[in-house]
Order: sequence, then structure tokens, then C-alpha cells
Amino acid sequence: MAINLNKIVLEKSGDAKRINLTKDSSGNTLSNEIIINLNWTQEKQEDKSTGLFGSLKKMFLGADGIDLDLGCFYELRNGIKMVIDGIQFANGQGGNRTQASNQGRYTGQPWVWHSGDDRSGAGDGENILLNPAGLSDLKRLTVYCFIYKGVANWSQTNAVASIKVPGNMDIVVEMGQQISTKMMCALAEINFDGNEGITVKKLVSFHNGHADCDKTYAWGLQWTAGSK
Repeated sequence: MAINLNKIVLEKSGDAKRINLTKDSSGNTLSNEIIINLNWTQEKQEDKSTGLFGSLKKMFLGADGIDLDLGCFYELRNGIKMVIDGIQFANGQGGNRTQASNQGRYTGQPWVWHSGDDRSGAGDGENILLNPAGLSDLKRLTVYCFIYKGVANWSQTNAVASIKVPGNMDIVVEMGQQISTKMMCALAEINFDGNEGITVKKLVSFHNGHADCDKTYAWGLQWTAGSK
């Protein structure tokens, strides 16, 4: 784990950092949302492949920029488990902060809300917001990222996931060095101690899809194929 002036980088799988939520570094009780952010390179590197191989590669990867999806499995203390990610928007299942949907819900359970699908990494990337009013209902999250199109492995994305807790240094998981070709990566686990604190642990394990990731971390959900 490396620390600089404004962030804590979890460098190795299993590295963890606990944040006390009862008081921030300014001495105030946490009242603002926790943000889980994913950002990445907006355009893939130039591909100079030619001939049949180059044509097939472009057909497989697509001609547009990199498209990643941020998502999470969540579990509430009452036993409810579900998943939230950017694919829900394209399937017409997105809502707003006050509606319960596969996008989540900010103003009521699960108190977890995906703010929108970003297909380019432009701007702020993708964000999942945690409402501080509902932290006592949350038990755990597994935060993941999914390569939807644009690159064949993680080293080409320069993806960075950040957990931003008001009044504290960002906790960062960097994805620029991994070369796995599996399209899904479990980034981090977040465990909740009621309103007292959260513990963020780096995972960075690679999976063939949601069902594979689910099995690894014992979520027990049922899966069917989805698309954008």
C-alpha cells in the first residue's frame, strides 16, 4: 500500500484500508455521499494490424473507443442481494435516484445508485453513489469492472477505480499493469461496520463473466446473458 498527499493506492491483492466514518479528518460527522468512480483511457492505442488478421481484430474489438462498465454486487443486512451495473441502462431498466430499479436507488434501499453508463471514459467516467443515510443497512459490496468493447486486455485500458469518502484520502486501485484477457475484473471488496466505518480490500481477480465472479465470492445469484 502506497500513500501520497491525496490518495492511498492499494498495490497488492489483499491490501486493505479501514476508514472511520464517525468523524472525517475535519472533525465532522459523515454527511455526504461516498463515490465509487471508474475512469479509463478515452481512446484505444492505434492498431497497425493489417490483412485478414487486422480486419478480424477490428471486427472483434470494434472501431470505437474503449467501453468499460462499472458495477457492484451488494448485500444488505436483511439478506437482500443484487447487482448494479451500466448494462442496465441500455436494457431500459435505469431509473432515477428515487426509483427502485436495476440501477439501484439512492433515497431508499439499497441506498446504492449507479449514476449513468459512460461508453467512452470521457468526463468523470462511471460512478456508483452510496447514500450515507443508509450505510447501516449495507453489509458488503464487491465492486467490479467489465470490458464491453474496444480492447483485448486490461493493460490497454489504464483504468483506475477510486473510492472517495468525504474528508479522507481517495483509496485507489489501478488497472494499468494487468494483462488478463478475461473480460471481467473484481476490483475491490467493501465491508461496512454499520455507520462506524468501511474497510476496502483490493481483489483484482479476473473472471469469464458475472456468473464466474459470483461463484468466486459466493453471492448466489442467478444469471442470464445481457447485452447493450
